[in-house]
Amino acid sequence: MTRFSPSRALLSSGMVLLLMSAAGCSSSVLGWHVRTDSTRPPSSFTYRVLEQEPVAIFGALGMIPIEGNEVGVENFLAEILTKVAPRIQVIDPVQSVTRINRSGFADAYAKMHDAALSSNILAREPLRELGTAVGARYIFQPRLMLFRQFLTDRWVFPVFGVRVSQTRATILRLALQLWDAETGALLWFSVAEGTMQSEAMTQDPVYFQDVVRVTLGGMVQDFVTGNTGSMYTPVNGLLNSLVEQPVPE
Repeated sequence: MTRFSPSRALLSSGMVLLLMSAAGCSSSVLGWHVRTDSTRPPSSFTYRVLEQEPVAIFGALGMIPIEGNEVGVENFLAEILTKVAPRIQVIDPVQSVTRINRSGFADAYAKMHDAALSSNILAREPLRELGTAVGARYIFQPRLMLFRQFLTDRWVFPVFGVRVSQTRATILRLALQLWDAETGALLWFSVAEGTMQSEAMTQDPVYFQDVVRVTLGGMVQDFVTGNTGSMYTPVNGLLNSLVEQPVPE
């Protein structure tokens, strides 16, 4: 005859209740932090110049071994600029690439980008030619330097081999430069690290685009406010609204 075990019954009941509550609540809760380190532009330049003259965004650079993940970051930056600094005139990255290709500067663009991966500099002559082709004196150049994702089990019932909750985390490091294509001057530079975590009951991931959005948002906010170092969290309602599923304030 099977002996009844009150402790085992209690454990089973608790597990059922936990699974039911997990199924009934939201699938995940996001949390994020962004820390920036930015320069001040020269006294002769103010970001408001970009409200009068358009700025282009070149394709993001990606460091080995994460090369390939940077694709599309320039489009996110264009989106963020329209939301965080809506008066800045942004030339769509797709339009910029189209103009460069139609002007016959595709090879020059590729060579300049390849050189910038190691030198962190956009060479003056090709930069000037490309700026003319795009129709912009000012150029934003983003760079993806670090992208890591982690998965950690939080609530596990080893007796039953059931995983109830996991923590998913993403760490991202980005750099953003603003160049004067006419003079070859680096006007502004920012480095930021963003982290995003999700306490999840389901298989929902922490999406790359969400952590990119808030990280770029922090850098752009530094740019327009003149901050040289900031810490941003979901308390910042504007940046929090950039996430697909914003964290409740």
